[in-house]
Amino acid sequence: MTDLDQILEGEERLDVLMARQPIYSKSQDIVAFELLFRGQSGEDLSAIKDEEATFDVVVNTYANIVADGGKKFLPCYLKVTDEVLLAGTLPELPPALFSLEILGRSSISPEFVSKVREFAAKGYRIVLADYNPDDPKFEPLLNVIHVIKLDIQLLGLGALPGIIQKLRPYQLDLLADKVETKEEFRQCLEMGFSLYQGYFLSRPEPVKGKKISGSKIILLQLLAELNNEQATGASLEQIAINDAALTYKILRVVNSAAFAVPKEIGSLSHAITLLGMEQIRRWIMLFLTTAADGRPNELTRTMLVRGRMCELLAEINGYPNGMNYFIVGLLSQLDAMLDIEMAELMTEVPLSGEIKNALLHYTGTLGDVLSDVEHYERGQFEELSRGIDRAFYEVAYRHSLKWADQVMSALLN
Repeated sequence: MTDLDQILEGEERLDVLMARQPIYSKSQDIVAFELLFRGQSGEDLSAIKDEEATFDVVVNTYANIVADGGKKFLPCYLKVTDEVLLAGTLPELPPALFSLEILGRSSISPEFVSKVREFAAKGYRIVLADYNPDDPKFEPLLNVIHVIKLDIQLLGLGALPGIIQKLRPYQLDLLADKVETKEEFRQCLEMGFSLYQGYFLSRPEPVKGKKISGSKIILLQLLAELNNEQATGASLEQIAINDAALTYKILRVVNSAAFAVPKEIGSLSHAITLLGMEQIRRWIMLFLTTAADGRPNELTRTMLVRGRMCELLAEINGYPNGMNYFIVGLLSQLDAMLDIEMAELMTEVPLSGEIKNALLHYTGTLGDVLSDVEHYERGQFEELSRGIDRAFYEVAYRHSLKWADQVMSALLN
């Protein structure tokens, strides 16, 4: 049985597609996840209300991360329609792990407000999405909810101070939604938002004249040597010894629980003898995705999930050279990590033209798979290609979340 067969056999198949989007604090730590799902009945929660296994998966995989040296559980924001709330079909969910997100399109009747108040009294945090400050229908909810989402793209940054002033008496946690750039994050921070959602961490903020740091240059030199057919453990070690701290870090991670090895590895050449060039290339890539101080951050987590999921989807599709798909997914946000434009990075990174074109232009099967993974993580399930069973997407995503946690644990310790 191949590794892929073991993964597909070992993970329970669900009838829904699920992804998660992080919600950040002021310090850019993840404090919650918004749960995105699609069942046969669309986004109606009733599609999964009888699936006990689904909620086990949510609690055991989607609601936890590795951070600060250990695992921790975070609450999930779960979108609920007024139909589900009023019909009483919402499953019994632990309030500590689930916040209920009510939608702006809801018909906010006195009965609806009363039902929301009931759930708040049970200990659920209530989140209001799609708030429109000009629509008086939202007024009765403002004394009941805990968190209010403000779509900064729809409302406009210029209008936010007035809206925030209007909401101040209600003492709500303000969540800035659809924060797309680091500059938007800074502006919202100054306005007093406490929570943030969007892709601002995934966008580069190019600094003119910025160069790749010294340790990253060593990693790129190692990567170039790994692409040399005459490369040996000794030739790689000659490059690595120029950064003793980096060499130590690589060996520490390779010896960690994230990669089972039969005995302690004491040198890079020894590691190559035991693991082979392909696995060493994988670890060099992983270190390229850590922040400037060598510590993994939340962007690292996304890059790890993307890399592993791209590799798995390639295997499920029967595409050769799975490592190339891993590389494309992993490095797809290297521009954001280093704050250097991707086109400029591609002139310095020793990769094949096929990989570079996939990263720059989404070309070929490499680009197709990367595009699929990006659609999945954004909850754009209708955009997924139809080449494979849709249930495999969720299995691949869930496995990739777990794999990324393993690697994050190794990088943090």
